[in-house]
Amino acid sequence: QAQVVESGGGPVQPGGSLRLSCVGSGFRMDYYTIGWFRQAPGKERERIACISMGGDSTDYADSVKGRFTISRDNAKRTAYLDMNSLKPEDTAVYYCAARPFRRCPSGKNFAADYWGQGTQVTVSS
Repeated sequence: QAQVVESGGGPVQPGGSLRLSCVGSGFRMDYYTIGWFRQAPGKERERIACISMGGDSTDYADSVKGRFTISRDNAKRTAYLDMNSLKPEDTAVYYCAARPFRRCPSGKNFAADYWGQGTQVTVSS
């Protein structure tokens, strides 16, 4: 069945780095915009990064701008989230989602067709 699956999460010390991956299967991922989201305990899910279908446009939440980088390799059906200078407040479950539109949405409604199950990132000393 069509799905996206995240990987790469785990424990990391403050100031450290991680790379998350989101692999799509069962659908043409290159026809989809990809978003990365996170949800910390007791908080709402927030969109932190998005990359357009062709990879030519990205956007970031202010909380991660300058530290996180979203990218994609359509030949590998994979999107990435490189996270640097991690802080304890980055601790959350991270999700990727795929929406069947060319560009990232300007509003909150991502309108995804597919959501992953999430991967836990824990930043702690």
